[in-house]
Formats: sequence, C-alpha cells, structure tokens
Amino acid sequence: MATDRTATRQAHERGQSLWLDNITRTLLDDGTLARYIAELSVTGLTSNPSIFDAAIGTGNTYDQSIRAKAQEGKSGEALFLALALEDLRRAADLFRPIHDATNQRDGWVSMEISPLLASDTEGSLAAALHVHREARRPNLLVKIPGTSESIPAIEEAIFAGIPVNVTLLFSCNQYLTAAEAYLRGIERRIAAGLNPQILSVASLFVSRWDVAVSGKVPGDLHNTLGLAICEQAFAAWHDLHRSERWQRLAAAGAVPQRLLWASTGTKDPLAPDTMYVDALVAPDTINTLPEKTLLAFADHGTVARAMSADGKSARVVLDRFAKAGIDIEALAVRLQQEGAQAFVKSWHQLLQRIADKSNALAGD
Repeated sequence: MATDRTATRQAHERGQSLWLDNITRTLLDDGTLARYIAELSVTGLTSNPSIFDAAIGTGNTYDQSIRAKAQEGKSGEALFLALALEDLRRAADLFRPIHDATNQRDGWVSMEISPLLASDTEGSLAAALHVHREARRPNLLVKIPGTSESIPAIEEAIFAGIPVNVTLLFSCNQYLTAAEAYLRGIERRIAAGLNPQILSVASLFVSRWDVAVSGKVPGDLHNTLGLAICEQAFAAWHDLHRSERWQRLAAAGAVPQRLLWASTGTKDPLAPDTMYVDALVAPDTINTLPEKTLLAFADHGTVARAMSADGKSARVVLDRFAKAGIDIEALAVRLQQEGAQAFVKSWHQLLQRIADKSNALAGD
C-alpha cells in the first residue's frame, strides 16, 4: 500500500503528471488501474501497438471480443480499433473525474493511428478524425508521430479540434517543429473564431539516446545524453511560453502544449531502475512510465529537486558529446527513423496476431 510520501505523490505535488505507459484488459478487470489512480497518483495513460500486441497475445482475455467482432465481419485495422477502444473507453472513464477536476488539463488516454499513414496528411487526418469520433470520450488523445512527413497532419488535426499526442520526438529541434505545428493550428482556430482550447502533448523519447551512444563516449558521459536532451527541450519550452507570440495565444484562451517524457524505463541493467524518472521531475510536464518503472518509482524513487529550466548544464553536456564526435541532430534523425520503422513493424505484428487469433477462434 502506498503512502502519501511515496515518490509518485511527491512528483504529483511538484506539478508533474504521471501516466501509465500500458493498458491491458486485465488491468481494467482486476482493479489494478483504479488502484494505481488511487494510490500511486497516476493521472493518465498511453498506449501503442506493441502494448496491445503483448496484451492480446497473453492468455485468452480478448478471445471473446475477437470472436464476436470477427463474426460481425470486422478484420484487420477495424477489428483492432474496436478492441482497443473498448479498453481505452473504460480507462478514459476511470480518468474522467481527474479530467473534469483539472479543467481538461489531465486525465487523458492515448490511441495511436496507423503508422502506415506517416507520409499521408489527408489519410492521417481522416484516421485521427475517425478515432476521435469512434472513441466517444472527450479525454482521448490521438497519437500522431512527429516525423517531418506527419507535421502537416498534426497542424490540420489541431485545427480540426482533435486533441493530439505528438509522439516519436527525440531532439529539441524536433520538439520545436511539433510545437510550431501546434501553434499554427491554434492560430488558425482563433482566426476562424473557433475555441482555441485544444489540448496537445509533445512526447520526447529519452532512454534510446543513451542506448545509441553506449560505448562510444567517455565513461563519465554514460547515461547522460537522454537527460541533457530533455533539459534542453524543457528550457526551450519555457522560452516559447515567455514569447509574445504565446502570450497573445494565451490571452485568447489557448492552453500550453505540455512536454511528455517517454521511454523512461532504464535500459542499462547496471543503472538504477528509476534513473530517468528521478531526474525528470519538473512542473507542467508529464512522465509516462512502464508499469515496472512506475512500481519501482513508488517503492524507492527519489524526488530530490526539480529539473532546471535554464538549460545551462544541458549545454555543457551536449558540448562534450559534440567534442566526442556525436552529431546530435543526425542521431536524432536516425533515432526517429528507426522509431518509425519499429512502429510499422509492431503494427504489422499486431494485425498478424489478430488475424491468427481470429482464424483460430473461428475453428473452435
């Protein structure tokens, strides 16, 4: 049983939202998600194809739903969307009191559109509209990757009034490009006389940076790149929200697009399992944690200080990486490309698993 002084509670009191990076029907059925909300200060949830692939492939929890939907004639992406939204609607309902109490700032769940649409602006927008409409919940974010090909779709989705989780961001520059798309979408809504209060988050991936440079830099730089990138982006976020441009939007009723720290599970088996979470506590941010990391943070995490917003220490660290021969921007592009390819692979695996399950259940 968690106490009021767990690290999760302390992070919450510092103004950070903790979201669970997982969803399974079992978490919903046995009350685990409700307990995380009540005891561990969890105020939202993210999902992705890999999470659903693992959930559907474990046991027979989804078999009845798959069989019923297959008998209705659903298959492929349509069947997956129906399955996923069954879970996400239930999760959204659990978070709805938080959503209402925070004036829509928190209490969100996320659903990803097909990564096969990454270079198709019209297709991405149509998929985002479809997910948003089918969810029938006000607290569902549609995940769209922040790749250069998808930036126009992000702007169009925001203009259309769809709450967006911009995923697969790695560098500060990639974050600022996503933020620019958000700002343009909001500015167009204001110009059109529409409500500018469309929520968005920008998801910056952390741990993959340190995996990518492991063994390629001096030992004292080990496991420092991901955190430096986050601090740099956090400083940029503050600079943006001090700008005259943002002040005009805020005066019209716009709400900030918050930074979300993603991929915060420690990949290095020799490093502390709460390394990233401990260091990334900062007000007005979100940390989405794998279940294992959430439980570790609640058990033995530390909240010593809030992350600096001036970016000074990040500049020192990033300069050292540059001197060590690491091209940050080139690596960011590579990581984003690899991430996009991994999303596509996971998507195909998920659809194949659903097809295999459907065929097997049809023979029962």
